[in-house]
Amino acid sequence: MTGYNAAHIQVLEGPEAVRKRPGMYIGSTGERGLHQLLYEVLAPAADAVLLGLASRIDVTLTADGGARVAHDGRCDGDLPEQLTRLWTPPHQAGPRVSVSFFSVGLFVVNALSTRLTALEHRDGVTVHHAYASGELTDGPTETGPTDRTGTTITFRPDPEIFETTSFDYDTVAERLRELAFLNRELDITLTDERTAPPRAERFHHPAGLADFTTHLGGNPAEILSLTTTDEEMGGTLDVTLSWSGHGGVRGYANSRRTGGGTHLEGFRDGLTAALNRPDLPAGLTAVVSVKLDDPNYQGCIRDVLGNHPVHACTAEAVQRAVETWLAEHPERAAELTGTAGR
Repeated sequence: MTGYNAAHIQVLEGPEAVRKRPGMYIGSTGERGLHQLLYEVLAPAADAVLLGLASRIDVTLTADGGARVAHDGRCDGDLPEQLTRLWTPPHQAGPRVSVSFFSVGLFVVNALSTRLTALEHRDGVTVHHAYASGELTDGPTETGPTDRTGTTITFRPDPEIFETTSFDYDTVAERLRELAFLNRELDITLTDERTAPPRAERFHHPAGLADFTTHLGGNPAEILSLTTTDEEMGGTLDVTLSWSGHGGVRGYANSRRTGGGTHLEGFRDGLTAALNRPDLPAGLTAVVSVKLDDPNYQGCIRDVLGNHPVHACTAEAVQRAVETWLAEHPERAAELTGTAGR
């Protein structure tokens, strides 16, 4: 048997590396990975809105099996960051307001698409780029004058990479709705051109988590909300709950759904301390969302938040808010704490 040495190591770089091991970047080549491509394109557009650079996002499932994401934001500088991501390997993104904190980015989408085009409207002109499997095939070229601002990215997932290339409307709609609940600034339109007539839906929820809790079945007449910024945990906390609705407790970190973690543990500990009972009330519906400067995800699929200071900060804020609410609603408080009729 011949020896194995450095000469046997194959170093892959650029789009080739992504295409060789796509699961390392998007989790799978099944339906979940396919939809992740769309969310990767959506993330920088959402960031543009949250940073005050854009006002709306249009997502389209195109008739030819691709997808298109457009926003109306301005492009600052000589080379907008969003388009540099098309040829720059993934990197960790910026501030807590961002929904793309651990995004793998447009570079990966580009590499896993048979064709990707980018249209950039800036400084009175439209600039066009086109790529195939991550390699530039056309542009950047100025294609004419424009009075618009914004960026449009259209892509077609590679059928040689993915088990399916058909986007599921309901799956996409659920994620867009979720993002709009978690980020009240977002205004997103989803259009499906694969149907006749095209199907369209708008996601915009200025009431934020209060709307989310109601959507999950919570009673809007008794919703409790709290928002706080705590530098000790390095971020902001938003909680909305209703004592009825049977919607359960959902947790998010930087707009990413979590299966557990310190924010949810802190919520439960704070709530049970305020109610002076060991369990959560039957029918409780709640959403717990934290946006952190440096989220630490754990677990085999990185869906558990591990930031330790978040636990104490969340527990304290929730206990204080719930105790205040209970003092203002003594009859309901007696029911929730089990002291009614004593």
